[in-house]
Amino acid sequence: MVVFGVKGGSDKARCFADALNGEIFSILANVGDAKSLVIHPASTTHSQLSDEDLRKGGVLPELIRLSIGIEHVDDIISELDRALETI
Repeated sequence: MVVFGVKGGSDKARCFADALNGEIFSILANVGDAKSLVIHPASTTHSQLSDEDLRKGGVLPELIRLSIGIEHVDDIISELDRALETI
């Protein structure tokens, strides 16, 4: 599991997650899968919470959560680089 923030807030974080969704990563809330997964919790799993409640719970607008699967490390890094370049 890797958790980090994307500069630019919620909009950029959602764009990053969307850019990863495809061949290597899938947008899913699961963890510990054999496939790499990405999620933007503030707009998905925690979207019912107010901004104040999100912050209280440590779910910042820029937060991205990755669950890294068994794909080749070079493919994962390449996809992350590509998604970062899009934002």
